[in-house]
Order: sequence, then C-alpha cells, then structure tokens
Amino acid sequence: MDSNLRPRRSALYLPASNAKAIVKARTLACDVVILDLEDAVAPDRKDEAREAAVAAVNAGGFGHREVAIRVNGLDTPWGAADLAAIAGSLADAVVVPKVNGPEDIVAYQKALGAAPAALQLWAMIETCRSVGNLPQIAAMADTTRLSLWIMGTNDLAKEMRAQLTLCRTPFLPFLSMAVAAARAHGIAILDGVCNEFRDLDVFETEVRQGLMFGFDGKSLIHPAQIEPCNTAFSPSEAELARANAVIAAFALPENAGKGAIQVEGKMAELLHLEQAQRLLAVFERIEATR
Repeated sequence: MDSNLRPRRSALYLPASNAKAIVKARTLACDVVILDLEDAVAPDRKDEAREAAVAAVNAGGFGHREVAIRVNGLDTPWGAADLAAIAGSLADAVVVPKVNGPEDIVAYQKALGAAPAALQLWAMIETCRSVGNLPQIAAMADTTRLSLWIMGTNDLAKEMRAQLTLCRTPFLPFLSMAVAAARAHGIAILDGVCNEFRDLDVFETEVRQGLMFGFDGKSLIHPAQIEPCNTAFSPSEAELARANAVIAAFALPENAGKGAIQVEGKMAELLHLEQAQRLLAVFERIEATR
C-alpha cells in the first residue's frame, strides 16, 4: 500500500503499561495505535512498559491498524533502551519526541541501526526550536526513515506560554507551515490532540479545523474521539460524487488533451483531476478496512 494514501484519520495514544487498553485497542476503529512509553508512563514503570509494548506488537492481532511506539527521548535514561528494543520488534513505526532540528533525526536514525527497512520514523513537532526548522527537518525524509509528523500542541503551548483555546489562534501559523513543509517532502502529518474528550462538539470543531488545514488525520487521547474523527477525515458523499464527475468528464473523448473543462457548471483543471483520483484512492483504502 502506498504510504501516502494509507488512511491515518485517527491515531489513538495508549499507555503501554495498560494491558487492558492494549487488548481493547485491537477492537477499536482507529487507523493507528500509538503505544506510549513517554508522557503516559511513570518513571518507575518505564522498563515494564517497554517490555509490554514490544510484546504487544510482536503478538500482533491489530488487523489493518498501524502500530507505533512512542519512545522517551535520547536525552533521557530510557531513550536508548527504548530504541534498541523497538528496532528488533514488529512495530510499524517509532515515534520520537521533541525533535528540534535535522540533527535529532540523524541521531534517531543512527540509534535504530540495522532495524528492518519497513520500520518508519515518526517525529513529534512540539518545540519552539522545531517550528523554526520545519523545512530542514522535513528534508530529512529524503535520506532517512522519517515519514510522518505529529503535532504536539500541548508541549508547544507550554514552551510558548500560550493559551491553548478552542480556536488555537497562537498556533495557526505553525500548523499551516508544518503542513506545507511536510507536503514538500512527501511526509504524512497528523494534527495534535484535543484535550476535550467529554464535549464532542468542541472536539469536532477542532477536527474540522485540522481538516481545513490539510492534515491527514488527528492524534487522539480517548476512544470516544475515534468515530467523529474518522467521519470528518473520510470523503463525504458530495465529495465522492464531485470526484467521480470530474474523472468521468475528463475521460470523455471530446475532452481528450484538454487542460481545463466545465463540470457541472464549475471549472475543472488537471489539478482537480489529480485531486479527484487521489480522493477516490483514499476512499477505496478506507473501505478496505471495514
């Protein structure tokens, strides 16, 4: 499956130390499961959580879901051991925290050593330094395992001393810049978590904002957030109808070789044809997971 077309609408964080949560994750409708060794695990349970995460991914049973493990940073007492353990596991990806610049990607790439080529490197964009180095970090995808970014808006808010409100006004420039930098180098990108999991109206508002910015999906902190997130990041019936109409119109003999045509009273160019084809390809892959 083309990684750029793989559905990653919903990426659920789970503490790797919570055995019941990991069992439940195998039945949830999320596209990605992220077993967390970092923020969600107390220092005295780090080693236990690492063993549990590796055992879980090696045991399998997650079906179509990608399974990633978020490690502790290399500047912590646990980071090197986390990476060494995951390098020999069946995880789909390793999520690395607080990347500041391209040198951090180099360090994590080196720490993974001779891990299988299929093991992806996913980076958290969550520091003030990182938002000043977005193009340079993204360019590392050309020569390393780096394939996906996850925005860490909570940590970014902490560093900036900014208010993380519903509209996320202080972070809007960074969100759009991150999407643009990621797209420039073929990196998938997920929006940061929404801390509100009881009020799904608030959550859906933030999801729609992320969709507007062009994110592939969103990272989540609670199973209740999965369904509305999947719905928002799936093509709507109207979008599918428009895509099919554009593709059908360009396929007509009278439109052969044209760069712009009229479809249902609207202008459609070749770029719209490419967008329509991609949307249908993503939809087919979503349907395959049902």
